[in-house]
Amino acid sequence: MPESEKDNRIKLSRAVVVEGKYDKIKLSALVDAVIIVTNGFRIYKDSELCRLIRTYAEKQGLIVLTDSDAAGRQIRAHIKTILPKELHSRIASVHIPQIKGKERRKNEPSKEGTLGVEGIPADILRELLASYEVGAEQRRDAAGERITKNDMYGYGLSGGADSSEKRAALAERLGLPQGLSAKALLDLLNTLYTKQQFEELIGRR
Repeated sequence: MPESEKDNRIKLSRAVVVEGKYDKIKLSALVDAVIIVTNGFRIYKDSELCRLIRTYAEKQGLIVLTDSDAAGRQIRAHIKTILPKELHSRIASVHIPQIKGKERRKNEPSKEGTLGVEGIPADILRELLASYEVGAEQRRDAAGERITKNDMYGYGLSGGADSSEKRAALAERLGLPQGLSAKALLDLLNTLYTKQQFEELIGRR
């Protein structure tokens, strides 16, 4: 890779987990980080890969950047099952937007008709990952409180009869993926906003 391209890459504080080799190729041009490939559902049978993921979760923390389709969500959930609960706080879930289309190398679009990580525009991926640039997480944590489960309940985003509809409306407003659970949405919001910033967005300040 030319030196000029290396200079433009984002240096990440965590290792990144993606599904396939084309995702890795795409990200390698954008970030300076360890990139781990699950090879799709191979992660279910590859004990060495699981040990590698656990090691990076312990040492650096992980960014899980799988596709936003059903398979990507399944792999994302499985990663948590192979790690002890005390390491779950070391996992950051980054969700790509659901954009209709297909990758140029493919003859047909995916089953759900949306782009995977390899097809998402580079500027969007850079924006999603900028929060994890070396030093950025520490600056964000120092900037303000985190959003809590109690906050989610207070905002009506969990525990209520219409909470799923409210989460869907909020996700659409903020350009986030649809279908997120309250926990997944909470994790995502805390990667993007401080509590103060979020309250300003939803008009609570």
